[in-house]
Amino acid sequence: MTIDDIAGELYALPPQEFTQARNARAKELDDARLAAQVRALRKPLLAAWVVNLFARERVSSLREALDLAGELREAQAELDAAALTKLNRQRRALIRALAQQAEELAAEHGESITRSTADAVEQTLNAAMFDADAAAAVASGRLVRPLEVGGDSAELVDAVAGGLGDAPVTSPSIPVDEVKARRERKDAERALRTAETALAQAERERDELDRTSKKLSDQVDRLDDRVGELESELARAGQEADRARRERDALDGGLAEAGARVEEARAAAAATQAALDRLRAE
Repeated sequence: MTIDDIAGELYALPPQEFTQARNARAKELDDARLAAQVRALRKPLLAAWVVNLFARERVSSLREALDLAGELREAQAELDAAALTKLNRQRRALIRALAQQAEELAAEHGESITRSTADAVEQTLNAAMFDADAAAAVASGRLVRPLEVGGDSAELVDAVAGGLGDAPVTSPSIPVDEVKARRERKDAERALRTAETALAQAERERDELDRTSKKLSDQVDRLDDRVGELESELARAGQEADRARRERDALDGGLAEAGARVEEARAAAAATQAALDRLRAE
């Protein structure tokens, strides 16, 4: 027998009988390695035991849920919004019904469960609806603890006694390879959409930068033209300043000569006035 076979027997027992039965089963084994594996099996939490009980005794109900789960994954792979909306309504109704069945089944076996345990059972069944490996874990009947929606692979392996096997449980109408291919295609399509969005954003930014560059180029051209105009004006102003400077220098020379003539004329006028004054005095 394998560890999965033995675990299947032990996890079918009521929780209060598990530890004693596990230890006794380990002592019976001649294979030391297998015996050690059996002794390492953990007692299931009550919510996990309820799910295990349901998986063994309500096989058809569980199969209905897993078939619907397969349809959900197919609709997600195809990005069929209408189908997803319809299937999600069915999923919620089915999960509530299955959780109620599991609670009633536990009561038939003498276990009264609390609201928190019932919630954990419903959460575990819900996790099986979203992930094929979680569905395989539920179908194994060897859960150690309840599952969470969106749990990673490491958490899933730790939640199951023994192994999950090579192939997860999926709807018979959807081969495992096809589910994997659709997931990969969906991931690729999502990556393409992300890349196209990034490309469009990059093109918008490039176009905006191009427009800004053209505006700046036009502004530079206008400023270069203005600089040329100002340089021409400056050259003309320099030439006019030189001409005015030469004219001023020439005028300064003429002004000195005129000043000298003024002084000569003033002296002549003074002499003439003096002579006139003497004549008047005689």
